[in-house]
Amino acid sequence: MTSTLYPAIPALSTSISEVIDCYDAATRMGVLQLRGLILNVARSLSEPIEETLRWGQPAYIAPKGSTLRLGPHKDASFAIFAHCQSSIITSYAQAFPGWDKLDGNRAILFDHPDQIEPERLTHLIRHALTYHTTKNANV
Repeated sequence: MTSTLYPAIPALSTSISEVIDCYDAATRMGVLQLRGLILNVARSLSEPIEETLRWGQPAYIAPKGSTLRLGPHKDASFAIFAHCQSSIITSYAQAFPGWDKLDGNRAILFDHPDQIEPERLTHLIRHALTYHTTKNANV
């Protein structure tokens, strides 16, 4: 399945497709948009990225980065999750105070795919994909 917003994005693996296909329409659309954004940011950084399942959710792992996961959330339609012991969500919230609904330092929450703002989220994704090379720098 290839998103029309991100035509160069590779097809989903069978295991990830089976998980995403179980989501309701808004969650599925939002997760696929975030997936496209993550893969495009990885490409722009020339970072290899592994797409796999972690905790039953699509997960994106770069060799020098911290894992990002996508999926439903109990308080929203879907979310992008970062490792809760990292500074990824905190740094994002400091850069864009009050812009998004957060679940502490672990996730950005979305009720509808229209809430995805690629310009802002690129900041978070870039930070996550390069986390272990930038965590001691001012990001």
